[in-house]
Amino acid sequence: MENIIFLFTSHWMDFLKGTGVTLRVTFIGLLLGMALGLPLALMRTYGSKPVSKFAETYIALFRGTPLMVQLFLIYFGLPDFGITLERLTAACISLGLNSAAYQAEYFRGAFTSIGLGQMMAARALGMSKIKAIFYIIIPQALRLVVPGWANEAIGMLRASSVIFLIAILDVMGVGKVLSGRYFTPMASYSAVAIIYVILVLSMGWGLNKLENSLRIPGLQVELRK
Repeated sequence: MENIIFLFTSHWMDFLKGTGVTLRVTFIGLLLGMALGLPLALMRTYGSKPVSKFAETYIALFRGTPLMVQLFLIYFGLPDFGITLERLTAACISLGLNSAAYQAEYFRGAFTSIGLGQMMAARALGMSKIKAIFYIIIPQALRLVVPGWANEAIGMLRASSVIFLIAILDVMGVGKVLSGRYFTPMASYSAVAIIYVILVLSMGWGLNKLENSLRIPGLQVELRK
């Protein structure tokens, strides 16, 4: 316990900077994942067979391989093709591409939970399929997806710890450096664990507040049968 207190009091600035890197990479990865995941979900749910198959293949590929392998392929593998990325850029892209596969499934689940009757009603009123999707389906799906998206956000926060493997000083990277400097792996990684617990609990609290604020009392979405 004394070693943990020593690390926090002596290197609080290092931990603070590492926390900032962790949160920044997580936030960018989630935004990139949403920007790619929503179109993938639309492609898989409403696209033609080839388009749907492409989205399904992407999702299976990125969900079926470890994030660490994807990170290494992007950071260490792309230079073989003449593409060299900065460490933080490679980390954000890796997290974003990985998150997109999971977010696509959350969005797809939200889309399919909305009853077919709403699409039929929109078409009966003269709306095109695209307009019905963007004005009727997506607004409801964005509310329904929040619980699943919250799980992805917290999972992405924890998964971001792999980026220390490419020498990024996130929270995990700072812990590794301090462990090597003072030869106190138990204290160093315990300090890292404490920070992650605080971050996860804080994020969970904030996302729970968001979910409650988006809930419409008395409004139930018709489930597809």
